[in-house]
Amino acid sequence: MFLNNLWFVLIALLWIGYFVLEGFDFGVGALLRIVGRKEKGRRVLINTIGPVWDGNEVWLLTAGGATFAAFPEWYASMFSGFYLALLVILVCLIGRGVAFEYRGKGSTDTWRARWDWTILISSWALPVLWGVAFGNVVRGVPLDADHEYVGTFLDLLNPFALLMGVTVLLLVLTHGGVYLSLKTTAQVRDRAQAFTLRLAPFAIAAMAVAVVWQYLIRGPVLSLAVGLAAVVALAVAWALTRVSRDGWAFVLSALSTGLLVTSWFLAIYPNVLPSTLDPAWSLTIENAASTPYTLTLMSWVAIAFVPLVVGYQAWSYWVFRKRISVRHIPDSPGATAQESPQTSSR
Repeated sequence: MFLNNLWFVLIALLWIGYFVLEGFDFGVGALLRIVGRKEKGRRVLINTIGPVWDGNEVWLLTAGGATFAAFPEWYASMFSGFYLALLVILVCLIGRGVAFEYRGKGSTDTWRARWDWTILISSWALPVLWGVAFGNVVRGVPLDADHEYVGTFLDLLNPFALLMGVTVLLLVLTHGGVYLSLKTTAQVRDRAQAFTLRLAPFAIAAMAVAVVWQYLIRGPVLSLAVGLAAVVALAVAWALTRVSRDGWAFVLSALSTGLLVTSWFLAIYPNVLPSTLDPAWSLTIENAASTPYTLTLMSWVAIAFVPLVVGYQAWSYWVFRKRISVRHIPDSPGATAQESPQTSSR
């Protein structure tokens, strides 16, 4: 059971890393036309995440692969039950990635506007869909005695899951706004800061309601305590943004995101996918796990390669750590900027 517990914790850590890192770049994409407004402003926003957004998605791929290998029954039941929702998520991820790469390949305003809308729509849809998906994981789904999903797509759109979708969207928008306040200057930064200050109270309120509702559905007290700590961390991030302590505000918004995801996994443990029909039919870290040999082999592979991935990603963030302004953006994607320390000109 040690390896079962270990891989449950590792998968939780992978999802925490994904929501913390991809969370702010979803937020930047969702704010593209709100904070960016004009063409150079939008290119500033895209360049703040240009060097890192694809690296952030490695956490999602690793989390999915680890779940498939360590808990194959969890993977199978979740994908069969959430098939349509996960298909939409996949389409949005592909469309968003293509938009980042192709936006700078054309020279007309129409071309760029179409890709901007692709980024915008997918960046709004993905946090909602992930929130609904994890809301259902926490609440539980109708699994029968064979651990097969016997509900419908509409069963996934229950009030708790929809609240989780709205909560994750508001959190991502706030996290993205705080990141933009840290990474930009002048008018773009001022708009990002003003948007964050207006939106954060709604995110704090939604998260507080979701955390208490989660406790009433699933418990335990530790999950409630960690969830409330996430609410407090977001409130502190909001207060720090008001006094322009951008670096610490980003640390606190990232901490809030990580704590909220941690509370989800604490709420379901030792289950990995609770059944709403009969608790005895739930998938647990015991009946959903792979063989001890598989888990042992996976552990050695993780020890060898995870430090390399984390080290490379940390180095990328360090290299592209400076703020970006419209002065760093060339007049056209192919031209040279007056000051261009770290831009990709997408």
